[in-house]
Amino acid sequence: MNIGQKLQAARKAQNLTQEHIADKLMVSRQTISNWENNKSYPDILSLIQLSDFYEVSLDSLVKGDDAMIKHLANSTDVVASNHKLILAVACNVVLLAIFLIYNAWIIGNSYLILACVLAWIISSGFLFYQIINRI
Repeated sequence: MNIGQKLQAARKAQNLTQEHIADKLMVSRQTISNWENNKSYPDILSLIQLSDFYEVSLDSLVKGDDAMIKHLANSTDVVASNHKLILAVACNVVLLAIFLIYNAWIIGNSYLILACVLAWIISSGFLFYQIINRI
């Protein structure tokens, strides 16, 4: 049984509505529906609250659903997230240094300007993605 089925069964066993749980967790009813239909997964703090509301162990909710365990591993891996953020910042600094050093040569070549701008946009996009993911 996957996490969505377990959440739905536990909610129904307590005779609670999605709206009631959504109000308790301060999320939308659609969020609860998405969790129960495996369209998205709750974060670890929401899982803890759900286990309290449904009076089931966190262990029984999570174990057996490999996708949920993978989601939790990815969302709580701070070290990997820090490495990605440092890599993104380093790439942006290196690109900026290259642009400054080769400024005179770059200006005369429109294709090189385009390539540099695209590289900077991709690198900055990755940096912003990493920053937003941390929030």
